[in-house]
Amino acid sequence: MLSASYILYYYQDILGVSAIAMGIILMAARAFDAFNDPVMGVLVAKTRTRWGKFRPWMLIGTILNAVILVVMFAAPPALSGGGLAVYAAVAYVLWGVTYTMMDIPYWSMIPAFTEGGREREGLTTLARSCAGVGSALITIVTMMCVQALGHGDERTGFLKFALIIAVLFVFFIGTTCFNIKEKSTVDVEAPSVGQMFRALLQNDQTMVVVITIVLINCSLYVTSNLLIYFFKYDFGGDTWYNEYTLFNVFGGGVQILSMMLFYPLLRRLISSLQVFYVSFIMAITGYALLFVFMCLGLTSIFILFVPAFLIFAAFGMLTVLTTVFLANTVDYGELRNDRRDESVIFSMQTFVVKLASGVSALIASICLSVCRLSNDTSGAVAAEAAGGSVFGLRMTMTVVPVAGLLLSVFLFHRKYILTERKVEEIAAQIREKR
Repeated sequence: MLSASYILYYYQDILGVSAIAMGIILMAARAFDAFNDPVMGVLVAKTRTRWGKFRPWMLIGTILNAVILVVMFAAPPALSGGGLAVYAAVAYVLWGVTYTMMDIPYWSMIPAFTEGGREREGLTTLARSCAGVGSALITIVTMMCVQALGHGDERTGFLKFALIIAVLFVFFIGTTCFNIKEKSTVDVEAPSVGQMFRALLQNDQTMVVVITIVLINCSLYVTSNLLIYFFKYDFGGDTWYNEYTLFNVFGGGVQILSMMLFYPLLRRLISSLQVFYVSFIMAITGYALLFVFMCLGLTSIFILFVPAFLIFAAFGMLTVLTTVFLANTVDYGELRNDRRDESVIFSMQTFVVKLASGVSALIASICLSVCRLSNDTSGAVAAEAAGGSVFGLRMTMTVVPVAGLLLSVFLFHRKYILTERKVEEIAAQIREKR
């Protein structure tokens, strides 16, 4: 989340790299991941060591990714222009590669260690909720910590904060690696690269969920990328930073509650698919209210809490649900293709989350370039005076995410067939075959 939400701001607004250049860099890195992530899934599936096939990659990938994370936020002061853009590009590509090394085996453990139904949904909900807490905490504390650690120098603050996050990253994943006991529910022969890609393409339910995740995350990341610019250049004023921090504290808290409280409560009353559609209605309603409040020129941060509640709560539940749905497609693929390809399928989740961050960064960078929002805070006055620039920012933050959400729910409703009853039937058939 630190990378997804702040890498564009760090290089564009703080260091002065062209917004369009950053958008192209982030998008190109995701194109590279289109090949890299499934290959990593193949490597995990083929791994056989005394420590298992998941933990070695998790530990190695985490250590390397932690180092690259610090490097990414440690751009040398002497660099500028093209040199700085090249530095950003190399660091970001290396970050994506090393993140893939630990993220794919981490999420692949869920369908590998569990069978379908409540057991898998419960573990997925717990894992996603804890991941959501981490994401929400970044949303809440990043700018506060950056200001405090850098004593007003955001460049220094981001470097120190990235170092802290890197240390915590190694500690927590290291704790996981040293305490978990790998015990797979299945033992299948390692496939070839060609077999893995064919299995992925032949699993239509995986592809539906993958596309849905891309569209949902694009919607979320467009908003999160532009939120700081909205408060800095549109909401404006000398105290914009305080309102931005307060908004993130509220939104992050709601996101945590939605994963750990709202989702389990709703799940007791209605099915997972019904919770999914309710979340879409909440998110779209929240964006509509946000756009209206923006156009009315409302300057009270507390009024913005109403759409914020709907949007953050919806995305929190959608994050849990899409992981559950993706895990279910592993069983579906095993029944259909006689292979259990959890590593490759979950490599797609890693890829689509990074793809969504790249696409959203490109959209955000185009918006910033067209709206001419500079890295000069005094530009807030100019932005407020230029109604077209402000309106373009508001439209990109609200209308674009709504379009993405509508497209995703339309596709999902038309193509996804794995209801709870269907998942139970598939699990029973798989047990019978084994």
